Amino acid sequence: MLLYSLVPAAIMVVGAVVAVLRPPGAAVRSAILHFAAGVVFSVVAVELLPDIVARHRPLEVGLGFAVGVGVMLALRSWTRKVADKQKANPIPYFTPDVMWTSEEERAADQRRAPLPMGLLTGVAIDILIDGLLLGIGFAAGAEEGLLLAIALTIEVLSLGLATAVELQQEGQTKIRTVSVVAALSGLLVVGAGVGITVLQGASDNVMELVLSFGLAALLFLVTEELLTEAHEEPESPWLTSTFFLGFLVFLILGMLV
Repeated sequence: MLLYSLVPAAIMVVGAVVAVLRPPGAAVRSAILHFAAGVVFSVVAVELLPDIVARHRPLEVGLGFAVGVGVMLALRSWTRKVADKQKANPIPYFTPDVMWTSEEERAADQRRAPLPMGLLTGVAIDILIDGLLLGIGFAAGAEEGLLLAIALTIEVLSLGLATAVELQQEGQTKIRTVSVVAALSGLLVVGAGVGITVLQGASDNVMELVLSFGLAALLFLVTEELLTEAHEEPESPWLTSTFFLGFLVFLILGMLV
């Protein structure tokens, strides 16, 4: 299980490296974000919702979902305040006495740029939930776990690309971008370990709370982060179709599992 969880985690980092070494254009960036949004939305429909509905715990679902929405809204509000504060007090490249023009100074300024915590939190929860599902899948049987690992590899590759693209767009350095994505990918292994040990024997009430919290976070990630950023580029039929392609790819993989 550890070996199979390391493969998609490594693929996610590979996606980030590709994105920083060959930064995509605006249209390709939008297509990557659309595709990632479609994949995550498909994860919600194929993996989370059936399990949540089958357990039939409306009280726990309502509580977990409400907490998930509240946490994501609070994080977005905090992130915007940090960004507004930085815009109000920018670090200048030129003052009456000093001109900051060296590459080292510019790189240092990039490192001070705040991370988009709303996006990163949504991605982190997505990766952690994926790991939980992978661990539970391997607990159910090696074949189920293997097929789920293949499906998740497609998802985390698109998420690694999308996250790296957004971090670069926010002014992060290449090294910091890859480091952040690598840290996020580690959550897949952590989630898989927890899924095959702790949550495998958890009650339906606990699982309902965890999954409904993840459901809210993933819907927020799709609607308020990935698609919002993707729509900064003028829409076209082929860009819109990438969302549905991402949904279809994971839907078919989920049916094979």
